[in-house]
Amino acid sequence: MSILVNKDSKVLVQGFTGTEGTFHASQMIEYGTNVVGGVTPGKGGSDHLDRRVFNTVADCVKETGANVSIIFVPPAFAADAILEAADAGVALVVCITEGIPVQDMVRVKSYLQGKTTRLIGPNCPGVITAGECKVGIMPGFVFKQGRVGIVSKSGTLTYEAADQVAKAGLGISTAVGIGGDPIIGTTTKEAVELFMNDPETDAIVMIGEIGGGMEAEAARYIQSTGNKKPVVGFIAGQTAPPGRRMGHAGAIVGGAEDTAAAKMKIMEECGIHVVQSPADIGKTMASVIGK
Repeated sequence: MSILVNKDSKVLVQGFTGTEGTFHASQMIEYGTNVVGGVTPGKGGSDHLDRRVFNTVADCVKETGANVSIIFVPPAFAADAILEAADAGVALVVCITEGIPVQDMVRVKSYLQGKTTRLIGPNCPGVITAGECKVGIMPGFVFKQGRVGIVSKSGTLTYEAADQVAKAGLGISTAVGIGGDPIIGTTTKEAVELFMNDPETDAIVMIGEIGGGMEAEAARYIQSTGNKKPVVGFIAGQTAPPGRRMGHAGAIVGGAEDTAAAKMKIMEECGIHVVQSPADIGKTMASVIGK
């Protein structure tokens, strides 16, 4: 058991024959992910990486039964790619693309309301269920199977946390990189909620950063569950000056609750085990769950 993806997920790749799509699709296949086909308009009917290429997502879904899509489409066309996947009834859409205009994402977010499609990202590393299915760009070898869930705004800190958890003698159920843009499909709280309801996740690592109110929302949700599962938290950007965008488009301190210190204080008040440095994630998790 895990969340979002597993060994039975049927994955299609949008932007399949491009440089990024080709490289990461081949890595996903090597990991053991069931990549059933891909989409590149105008190249339908050809083969790529021993998989069929389709002109549209609808054709691919109809032919292969794909229920997960990963998007490697340039920023100008990525929003339409998300909408196309949703229209075709794909249950989970993972958008890797960075630099999608905010106005496009406003349109996407509005369109997806009331739809059954869940969006992860954009500007994210994707989702991995250790040992079963990788839908993303993360280095698969870092993720060992276990019972700790990871939800993170940062890509590289996702891998760092997974590596530390493994070195502490634990492992990962699923890791979800939710993305660092101002408007994303699945929030920190929504990802944490999925882990709280997953019988095979015993504890959660929650990695946030400056900007926005997602971590505070998630922390209050965790407290409302009676801290059902232990959560170790870290906030990136502790030295960031107010008003300066740091790396991610969404990482900018606006209001008083947007700073790292404010978020860490709220998380601690809600019973989350907050670490000052990402170097402490693994050992803190091990001590929290008594390993």
